[in-house]
Amino acid sequence: MRETHYQHIYSLVSEGRKGLAILIDPDKFNASETAEFLARIPTETTHLFVGGSTVANGQTEATVTALKGHSKLPVFLFPGDHTQITAKADALLFLSLLSGRNAEYLVGQQVKSISRIKRSQLEIIATGYLLLDGGNESAVARVSNTRPMPQDDIDTIVNTALAGQYMGAKLIYLEAGSGAHVPVSENVIRAVKKALTIPLIVGGGIRTNSQKHVAYTAGADLVVMGTAFEKMN
Repeated sequence: MRETHYQHIYSLVSEGRKGLAILIDPDKFNASETAEFLARIPTETTHLFVGGSTVANGQTEATVTALKGHSKLPVFLFPGDHTQITAKADALLFLSLLSGRNAEYLVGQQVKSISRIKRSQLEIIATGYLLLDGGNESAVARVSNTRPMPQDDIDTIVNTALAGQYMGAKLIYLEAGSGAHVPVSENVIRAVKKALTIPLIVGGGIRTNSQKHVAYTAGADLVVMGTAFEKMN
């Protein structure tokens, strides 16, 4: 039987390997330059994530279609809301914003997405999503009307991540926000990774190889980079 996309991620973790996802915001992506864009991403890239806090109608599907026409890398949806779900992708990170207390992003958007999901063959991967303070006001915070978690409150971050795991999440995603001035800290990553028994994704504000390797060394199983690859030359 073919390995699922989640099983592949879990296999990476079990074998001590690391994953790298490039996050593509459809509103900032030029589909006509897809080939050039893909030629610029790191050779070690394992996944393509597609999504943004706000995306114009139809842009997500157009972006996914363009990427799949030029790459065999798995395309995961990382949606800001239910309207960004398209059956053209390979998998959906079924996000619940655990760091906030806005019911719309804890479960409301998820309920609204079901009619789209039921008509698709998407692999659904339950993901606990924690927005941490990246030193700026992120689009996620504005759209979801929630506050990011202070990075010095490590106990609360760890407990929130564990709550997600205990509620059935298959992945935990620590996010400092798109364009974050400060990435998720080593101390936070290390503490959360020590507590979890499921894979850990870390993103937001990671722009350089050194920042990527810091996150890996601290315990991130899959690092997400986006801003550094959004603008085409």
